[in-house]
Amino acid sequence: MVVAVLLGSVRSDRVGERVAKWVIAELESRGHEAVLVDPMTLKLPLLDRMWKEVKNEKGSEHAELKAKLQPLAELYQRADGFAIVTAEYNHSAPPALVNLIDYFLEEYFYRPSAIVCYSATPFGGVRAAVQLRSLLAEVGMGSIPTLQPVPAAGDALSAEGVPLTQQLAEKSGKFFDEFEWYMRALAAERKRGTPTGTAA
Repeated sequence: MVVAVLLGSVRSDRVGERVAKWVIAELESRGHEAVLVDPMTLKLPLLDRMWKEVKNEKGSEHAELKAKLQPLAELYQRADGFAIVTAEYNHSAPPALVNLIDYFLEEYFYRPSAIVCYSATPFGGVRAAVQLRSLLAEVGMGSIPTLQPVPAAGDALSAEGVPLTQQLAEKSGKFFDEFEWYMRALAAERKRGTPTGTAA
C-alpha cells in the first residue's frame, strides 16, 4: 500500500517531525510505501485556487504553484490512504494542515485517512482530531474510527522518532491494523468501480 503522510505543523520548534518519523517507520515495517508531505518544505501560499483549477492553465502565472502541486497530485493518485499527523492549536487543527488539504479534492475520494494527533499535554491532541474528522469526511477521505494520540509528544518520542514510552511502543498496533484493513477494503472496491461510475 502507498500512504501519504501529511504533517501539519510548520512551527520552527515543532515536534511533529518526530511523530511523522514514527508513523513512517511503523508503516514501512509493515511493508508499505510511506511518503512524507511537509508543508514547511512545500511552502504553499494560502489557498487561492485549487489544483484542479490551475493544472491545465498555460502561461507562467501559476507555474511555481503547479510545480509544487504536480508531484502531490501524482502521489495522491497512487495513494491507498492518508496518515494525518496533526498538532493541536486552540483545540483545532493547524492552519498549515488545513491549507495543505484544501488544495485537492477528487484525489482523496474513496481513500481512508488515519489521524495521529499529538500535543505537549496529556490529552494528546484529540480535540484537534475531533475537529479534523469533519474536514476529512467532506473532502472524501473519511477517517477510520480509531485515533492514535501521542500525549507529551516531546517526551514520548526521540528526535529520530523512536518510541520512549511503553504505551506508544506496544499499544499502537490496533490503530495501524485498522488503517490497513480500511486501505485494503477500499482499494478492492475502487477496482470494482465507485458510486460515481468510474474506477478511482
